[in-house]
Amino acid sequence: MKVRRSERLIDMTRYLLERPHTLVSLTYFAERYASAKSSISEDLTILKKVFQARGTGILETIPGAAGGARFIPYILKEEAQEFIDEMTTKVADKSRVLPGGYVYLSDILGQPDILRQVGRVIATQYLNQKIDAVMTVATKGIPIAQSVATYLNVPFVIVRNDSKITEGSTVSVNYVSGSSERIKKMELSKRSLTEGANVLIVDDFMKGGGTINGMKTLIEEFDANLIGITVFAEASFVGNRLIDDYTSLLRVTNVSDSDKAIKVVAGNYLEKVFGAEV
Repeated sequence: MKVRRSERLIDMTRYLLERPHTLVSLTYFAERYASAKSSISEDLTILKKVFQARGTGILETIPGAAGGARFIPYILKEEAQEFIDEMTTKVADKSRVLPGGYVYLSDILGQPDILRQVGRVIATQYLNQKIDAVMTVATKGIPIAQSVATYLNVPFVIVRNDSKITEGSTVSVNYVSGSSERIKKMELSKRSLTEGANVLIVDDFMKGGGTINGMKTLIEEFDANLIGITVFAEASFVGNRLIDDYTSLLRVTNVSDSDKAIKVVAGNYLEKVFGAEV
């Protein structure tokens, strides 16, 4: 049964938003709504203009027999700035200060609306790069990795500090903790990555960079490629940080255990992605 345009537009929008980075053919939409391809093309033109005007994302339309439409989500600079400012205020609460200079983030990164925005913000940075997998380490980085992977429409893989029988055979590496300078071990299932895969590392919090450096080593063991590193928050670190090329949404510049003082500013995300002065 033929579907009215208003209904088509609503259903097409939902379908595309749920399948980012996926090419959907005109033939599929034409058959789904029992409509001519010319009508579907007009619908896609409408959606393309609305997505762009509202900062929802890019709707690529590809001509030809093998063509169709592909939705690529992103966030506008103004909205990203507003979100980062909001997170800066939330994190800069002295009750979040933990022993050792860490900051309590679990409640913030447990909220679905915040996680959706974090995923969208990070995915925007890698808009024009081919990502095959998002990597993080258990456990705090898992929600972030899942959100980013959803917007990029790729799998996410979890590095663990102890082996699980359900992971099967694993690849393990030793790494030096950047903050405690202790030797630790991390493992990843051999089935998690393929040779030549393009991998994005994400995490919730970085101090000395030892854990992320360990993940870099794991990627090398798989003969895969590190495309980028993005963390929700970084802390000021005295000494030689093991990671120097990374992106952070927030930067914790001062944490004091004694008087529970904390200062939080924007990280380098806006500058790296939009060229903004921060």
